[in-house]
Amino acid sequence: MGFFAGLEQDSYDRQYSDTYLLRRLASYFKGETRRIIVVSVTGLAVSIALALIPVLIAAGVDVLETDGDTDTLALIIGALLITVLVQYFGNLLRRRATSRLVGHLTAQMRKDGFEAAIERDMAFYDKNKTGKILSRITSDTEDFGQVLIVTSDIVSQLVQVFILMGVLLSRDFLLTGLLIVFLIPILIATSVFRKWARQVTRQGARAMAAVNDTIQETVTGISVAKNFRQEAMIYNEFVNVNEQSYRINLQRGLVLALVFPVLNGLAGFATAGIVYVGAVAVVGGTISVSVWYLYIQSVERFWFPIINISSYWSQFQQAISAVERIFALIDTENTVIQTDEVQADQLEGHIVFDTVTFAYKTDEPVLKDFALDIKAGESLALVGHTGAGKSSIVKLIMRLYEFQGGQICIDGHDIRSFNINSYRAQLGFVPQLPFLFSGTIMDNIRYGRPDATTAEIEEIAKSIGNGEWMETLPNGLLSDVGERGAHLSIGQRQLVSLLRVLVQKPAVFILDEATASIDPFTEMQIQEALNIILARSTSILIAHRLSTVRSADRIIVLRQGEIIEEGNHDALMAQKGHYAELYNTYFRHQSLSYVENARSMLAE
Repeated sequence: MGFFAGLEQDSYDRQYSDTYLLRRLASYFKGETRRIIVVSVTGLAVSIALALIPVLIAAGVDVLETDGDTDTLALIIGALLITVLVQYFGNLLRRRATSRLVGHLTAQMRKDGFEAAIERDMAFYDKNKTGKILSRITSDTEDFGQVLIVTSDIVSQLVQVFILMGVLLSRDFLLTGLLIVFLIPILIATSVFRKWARQVTRQGARAMAAVNDTIQETVTGISVAKNFRQEAMIYNEFVNVNEQSYRINLQRGLVLALVFPVLNGLAGFATAGIVYVGAVAVVGGTISVSVWYLYIQSVERFWFPIINISSYWSQFQQAISAVERIFALIDTENTVIQTDEVQADQLEGHIVFDTVTFAYKTDEPVLKDFALDIKAGESLALVGHTGAGKSSIVKLIMRLYEFQGGQICIDGHDIRSFNINSYRAQLGFVPQLPFLFSGTIMDNIRYGRPDATTAEIEEIAKSIGNGEWMETLPNGLLSDVGERGAHLSIGQRQLVSLLRVLVQKPAVFILDEATASIDPFTEMQIQEALNIILARSTSILIAHRLSTVRSADRIIVLRQGEIIEEGNHDALMAQKGHYAELYNTYFRHQSLSYVENARSMLAE
């Protein structure tokens, strides 16, 4: 149990029967008829060639034992040469076709896994680590592909076994029956290893997922680790999960280490038995020397595929475990369910929360019988302490999570009735920590609307402060943002995110305003961009800046998922309630800091 600590199955893991997995895998072979035929025909040719080699050698021995006819012997040697050539070229074609077939199947399974990952809702990612999901899409599909190649070899060897079995049964029933009797212990040994192999390979996949997750998380947060001088700590964490993976892989190796000696030992007893009984039969005149020699030659060719098939079981279990993990990801159901596929075109943005109940965890409601009416074109600011429910309201509107009770409507339609893609196309969202993709500023602005022209983007970019903000960039809109926008300041990232929404022209604009301080110049550019968006859309603002709060048509004050105050800035200040307290303890201090920063810039 110590090996498996921390390798519990993920919340969406499932247990499938081998029969179901194999039946489902068969669906991936549809459309691959030509390659399957090539693999099958060449595999059959190779199997026949391998099975014929001992038969032809035995025939040659029979000729030498009787009259020694040179013409017949030459014919047999020619047949052996042709058989070897068929085996060589047939194997070459089979492996080439197999590699292409496996490459296509692996790519398709990887695409299905990736599609499933991007279709999962946010609740799924709250519970599961991205590194482990990554491992299923990459490592598990790779394991599956490698085992498929081995499978083609095993199938070819299995056909060889059946051909040899038929030949041997036609020569001597007693020796063939003895061969079959010795097969029983091998099958029993294989069944013993099966359960162990399945468990260890499944845990091995989870261990590899833990390694991938640790690497992904460490590389993503490397700047934080360096800032806090925690390189040694993250190294030790990696060493721990890596050693855990190492120990589990050692256990996997132990399975293989036991399989081969056990099966080879059983095969050795079988070979000795065949040689002894065959020799007695030759001495007694029951069979000829050539038949006995055929059995001696065939027994190795018979046992080698059987041993391979048996030892291959652990690899097969590895593939089954990998496929099981991939299908579990694909089959995971979203909690967010759309009831219809209505196209959300030309929305006005009138949003109504009607007695909505929502909880991230059962029996821990964040919103309970929540009611809110946001008029079309209205700008609404949400304020309140952490945990008040501001982000939850936004996430529900965006359909990132499913609410458990009540109804949310937009323009009189339940948001669950819309086609999810067309609905989200009507939403423009700027998160508190804007995320930029590697590429240019132009690429990132165009992200929300790929069909936007360069001229259109340039026009919108220049509409903010006459484009002065672009003068600080080395190549203007073609400047590279770096990984996650690392080449830009926090304020510039926010501005690019706002321009991305401006290009999109959404019916509903949602802003989770950043808390980080930025310079007054960028602040003015951001406010200008905000004003343009607010004039065009229904806007929901999780406000952290005084300027944003004061410019909102209405302010909603939240506490523990309930609206305790609402109105504009002046009206709420006059009430001297919770909002006034927030203003005096937070917003007023922020306003003074902003003035000081502006004075410092002017002084410089």
